[in-house]
Amino acid sequence: MSRLFGTDGVRGLANADITVELALELSIAAAHVLGGPDRASGRRPRAVVGRDPRASGEFLSAAVCAGLASAGVDVHNVGVLPTPAVAYLTADMGATFGVMLSASHNPMPDNGIKFFAEGGHKLPDAVEDEIAARMGQHWERPQGAEVGRIHENRAGQARYVAHLLQALPHRLDGLTVVIDGAHGAASAVSPEVFRLAGAEVVEIGTDPDGLNINDGYGSTHLDRLIAAVLERGADLGIAHDGDADRCLAVGADGVEVDGDQIMAILAVSLKERGLLRENTLVATVMSNLGLLQAMEREGIRVEQTGVGDRYVLEEMRRHGYSLGGEQSGHVILLDHGTTGDGVLTGLMLAARVAQTGRPIAELARVMHRLPQVLVNVKGVDKGRVESDEGVQEAVRRAQDELQGSGRVLLRKSGTEPVVRVMVEATSEDQARATADRLAGVVLERLAL
Repeated sequence: MSRLFGTDGVRGLANADITVELALELSIAAAHVLGGPDRASGRRPRAVVGRDPRASGEFLSAAVCAGLASAGVDVHNVGVLPTPAVAYLTADMGATFGVMLSASHNPMPDNGIKFFAEGGHKLPDAVEDEIAARMGQHWERPQGAEVGRIHENRAGQARYVAHLLQALPHRLDGLTVVIDGAHGAASAVSPEVFRLAGAEVVEIGTDPDGLNINDGYGSTHLDRLIAAVLERGADLGIAHDGDADRCLAVGADGVEVDGDQIMAILAVSLKERGLLRENTLVATVMSNLGLLQAMEREGIRVEQTGVGDRYVLEEMRRHGYSLGGEQSGHVILLDHGTTGDGVLTGLMLAARVAQTGRPIAELARVMHRLPQVLVNVKGVDKGRVESDEGVQEAVRRAQDELQGSGRVLLRKSGTEPVVRVMVEATSEDQARATADRLAGVVLERLAL
């Protein structure tokens, strides 16, 4: 039986997969599992609930708030805010847990529900499974004064903005920054905090209407940001996704700066300031080989995890590291937040530009990004990718052909019958040819 929770909460088509009934049952189960310790000690549990601007978030958040209150949880409904803001407020307000309704970079018809534990941390798999197991079970309904109360709390944005400004190491006076909010959760917060930090801000994708989130704007659609940066002669552009837990950037020259390059810039900055704990950066196995090579030159160690910011975060918390993230732009600065924060990342990146007086394109040259090709092979038995000797022999041959100047990675998808073939090489043609050849072997050997 497949898990209800995916790598980042429960996600699917709103009003089909993610229904009012599911939101209600899930929130009641979460109230019992996550609120249990508070009840045992005689305290009433409290939850922070936020959402992105999707139209479906209006009725789904109402269902979540209703379910929590009916189970005896006091709810602070903070409205439309980024995912990292909900995580921060969960910790800052001393709440028992937090709930965020968002499908991140997915198109508008989708939505999702994810939970944060006390302190604003993502839940371990075992706790998510416990919540799923409690759904639909009989429970004693509180009565009278024991039911939860719902508070419309709109002070969260100001608290989050103040937190971001406190984390900023250098003001942004003199910089012109284009902010692309993806018509999402950071459409109000991100331009506000950049202006308060001293930057001149140009806004695009910051007019959400409930239907236009991620539609041609944001971190998965950089064309409009590039055009705006070039047209306005801006120093840099910052692109968020729908829930603003990620950030990609564009330099004054219109060239994209991806998550690996952002991590490289911030790692060097933190090391110079003595804030890169254990002199270590945490990245995933999908990070470009160029990042590893650059960090070696800079005397910075890289720890690699499986794909997913939750695994990066687990490694960071386990060893007390201060910086980690993914190529997609999920960057975690553990001294200032418990999850990827696209607004915070953008601020830190802009602060580095302001502090050094160097364009972001120049800062990004700390690493040379090797050409990387990713091929998704569909309709295959992904469970056999690691055990099939023919596939593994083809991988070994390809790795030998690259002679240490590239990398091969085969990874099974966590959500569909797909094997992802990733190849890095010194040229795009070599990477493409190698990836296509390996994809052919995988399809031939593992076809369903």
